[in-house]
Amino acid sequence: MSISSQEICILRKDKNLALLQTNGMPGNKYNCSPGTPRTRLERLLRERELRKFNKSLNEGEAESSTNDPFSPDAETSTWFNDEESLETVSAGRVSLDGSKQRLLVVANRLPVSAVRRGEDSWQLEMSVGGLVTALLGVKEFETRWIGWAGVNVPDEIGQKALTKALAEKRCIPVFLDEEIVHQYYNGYCNNILWPLFHYLGLPQEDRLATTRSFQSQFDAYKKANQMFADVVNEHYEEADVVWCHDYHLMFLPKCLKERNNKMKVGWFLHTPFPSSEIHRTLPSRSELLRSVLAADLVGFHTYDYARHFVSACTRILGLEGTPEGVEDQGKLTRVAAFPIGIDSDRFIRALQLTQVQDHMKELKERFAGRKVMLGVDRLDMIKGIPQKILAFEKFLEENPNWRDKVVLLQIAVPTRTDVPEYQKLTSQVHEIVGRINGRFGTLTAVPIHHLDRSLDFQALCALYAVTDVALVTSSRDGMNLVSYEFVACQASKKGVLILSEFAGAAQSLGAGAILVNPWNITEVASSIGYALNMPADEREKRHHHNFMHVTTHTSQEWAATFVSELNDTIVEAQLRLRQIPPILPIEVAVDRYSQSNNRLLILGLNATLTEPVDTLGRKASQIKELELKLHPDLQEPLKKLCDDPKTTIVVLSGSDRSVLDDNFGDYNLWLAAENGMFLRVTGGEWMTTMPENLNMDWVDSVKHVFEYFTERTPRSYFELRETSLIWNYKYADVEFGRLQARDMLQHLWTGPISNASLDVVQGSRSVEVRAVGVTKGAAIDRILGEIVHNKGMKEPIDYVLCIGHFLAKDEDIYTFFEPELPSEAPPPVRPQVPTPVRTSVSKLPVSRSGSKAARLKKQRSLSTLERNTGYPVIGGASQSTVPERMSLHEGSSVLDLQGDNYFSCSVARKRSNARYLLGSSDDVVKLLRELADSWSLHEIL
Repeated sequence: MSISSQEICILRKDKNLALLQTNGMPGNKYNCSPGTPRTRLERLLRERELRKFNKSLNEGEAESSTNDPFSPDAETSTWFNDEESLETVSAGRVSLDGSKQRLLVVANRLPVSAVRRGEDSWQLEMSVGGLVTALLGVKEFETRWIGWAGVNVPDEIGQKALTKALAEKRCIPVFLDEEIVHQYYNGYCNNILWPLFHYLGLPQEDRLATTRSFQSQFDAYKKANQMFADVVNEHYEEADVVWCHDYHLMFLPKCLKERNNKMKVGWFLHTPFPSSEIHRTLPSRSELLRSVLAADLVGFHTYDYARHFVSACTRILGLEGTPEGVEDQGKLTRVAAFPIGIDSDRFIRALQLTQVQDHMKELKERFAGRKVMLGVDRLDMIKGIPQKILAFEKFLEENPNWRDKVVLLQIAVPTRTDVPEYQKLTSQVHEIVGRINGRFGTLTAVPIHHLDRSLDFQALCALYAVTDVALVTSSRDGMNLVSYEFVACQASKKGVLILSEFAGAAQSLGAGAILVNPWNITEVASSIGYALNMPADEREKRHHHNFMHVTTHTSQEWAATFVSELNDTIVEAQLRLRQIPPILPIEVAVDRYSQSNNRLLILGLNATLTEPVDTLGRKASQIKELELKLHPDLQEPLKKLCDDPKTTIVVLSGSDRSVLDDNFGDYNLWLAAENGMFLRVTGGEWMTTMPENLNMDWVDSVKHVFEYFTERTPRSYFELRETSLIWNYKYADVEFGRLQARDMLQHLWTGPISNASLDVVQGSRSVEVRAVGVTKGAAIDRILGEIVHNKGMKEPIDYVLCIGHFLAKDEDIYTFFEPELPSEAPPPVRPQVPTPVRTSVSKLPVSRSGSKAARLKKQRSLSTLERNTGYPVIGGASQSTVPERMSLHEGSSVLDLQGDNYFSCSVARKRSNARYLLGSSDDVVKLLRELADSWSLHEIL
């Protein structure tokens, strides 16, 4: 392939533009070329085209090179054939300065086996591995491998020597001692996680012993993951991509992000991920899920596994599952399927080798006149070898005419030979094979040839090529690439693939293969007969479909796609972060508080002043959470703040009046119940701030609907308030609750409230029906009027702190105090550091029915509400037309607020109109305590 220098320059320019996009520096309409990708899909398509172009470029270079390590003449029985083969993995994503983006691949094992030859001497041998093969073709990154070398090296001299030897292979070792390996690898990984992820369940033989050792194994697992993280951090450089692999390192993303939140971290699972009902049996279920969610991108082989993971996060952690992944308070972890493939070209080229051709000739002569069936598996619990052999026996029973015309070659590679369960499986397979051969064999031929060993690469390719029917009957398999290897070697024979529906490969090769349930022996036996008698044209069509998939979805494409998606995920995450308010600067808020003269604190109740509810124990603490009790650590600081004559506190909640009475009867503050529709100062009587003529005739019809859905939805409940009704399903099954909420909303919109002036407010796990105008923002102006009149304020309010875990509908309270800007101006950008933008409300006389300033605010907020909802505003008071600016009158002013003296803060809700964020009610405790201490110190001074 001939490529001009001009084309290469264009390619490099396009790659540089793509890299700028990847690094979060998108161009704008003034500085980007017309071809610069702007959307996510455009960016990924551009990356895909660049990879194809690179591949053709590399192939052109390879044709003119005499040192191609992957030429047919260089094929050997291992994945690598020279000392520097790992360096071929390290081609790179070229940046503007010519450097390549580094890829740190972190796996439990390094792709090398180390043998010690002396005190400071090591012999390294490259290992067979699909992951290594996958990354061989990724030419856009400078790759480093981090993992355990598989040997215990207790002495410092040996560690230094091994580190130096591995560095030549671009490998970095993690040194684990024997006890850690035993507890972490043999214990937690292989005895707990691996069986569970393959639907074998937790160990049953000795439950008490397993239970006793579980915690120590899990502690070792976390310690080992932290050791991996330490090595990654030691070698990490800015802009590196860290790719973590498999169930051995589920804790690693969290460890890495805790050290450096800006690190690009991806995690990929090479086994199945079980359904949530299986995963929830794991004692450490929640901790592992949250650790994985710390990654930016989580990958699985099939959509089923990805769906199970998202379902586990929603059902076990109570998080929000979206089409993109899992969302936790605004932080999105992308979850996607990336089916791995094989290096198909390597198998296709191998068939042309002389050694392979000789093997094929021998096999054809050996089994002349007989159809060849093949099984290649690890001798493992999940590979379904006994089921396969029993199905073959049943086929021979039912089809005596085939007994001397078919042979099954079963390659069973030994694994974990020291484990009793595997020893038992080996004996079982040998017994079944012996019985069948004794039953159907002759003096010159037997129906089953069983080998307890592996074959070298050339012999395996030859065996694939002469096979008529391949049998893959795994009871559970992450992917199973044997099926891919068989298809890649069948260009001439066009054999048939019988594939278990429980193997991940069934999602990719299902259309061309015969899918079976390996547990249904009769079905598998019938499928064997169908495959052996399949017409040639059908065999060719099935093979063509599978061959096209195997040759296009290669391992190299899999690796490049994942890293490309990870880079793009980072770009999207950076864009989302720009929309998330910063964490509240507590020191600044306290400093401005101490310098002000008339302060107003507006505090929500639920999830703000109450104890944080542990999500992991949510279902066990339903009754406790329903009580809505004041956080015990807030009692003392809240008392101090209430005693401050310069501070006015309003607890503004959607809860019923009785809830506020029970919690705040002993405090000197204002209580605003039901979103501010009822108001009183402690020690006073409740008064209503509802708009006049508020129509509540709709309550009974909506109540009947809520009662019906509460009866149908276990663990849901509804609350009847004087101005609204709320149905809550946060304790119910997540998916069932969502379905019920959807049905409820459809019924409400087409039935009881179709013509009413009502708002339907959807929370994360609730549905609320309330009259139009019943919002916290619409009520705050009336509340301010009552407060100013009651206290006879002579000084304007010059400091406002508004904190709450409010629904999106009620976040108009955050914008109520924001500086007023001209209507044609864009909305203000939330400042990272408060800027002194000054806004004040004119000094207006205050009356018992509310200040004119408050009415001005109310008119603005309600008229905006009316425009947004399309419903008429209820209540005559809101129809008053007060001029935008009024002349000064005698009396006190309501607000004289500078922009840097206003702190609106959302609690535990990252997507918010508030200026700032607080993580939980524990952070609220810290803030109020510091405010109280600052006032106490001021009084002393």
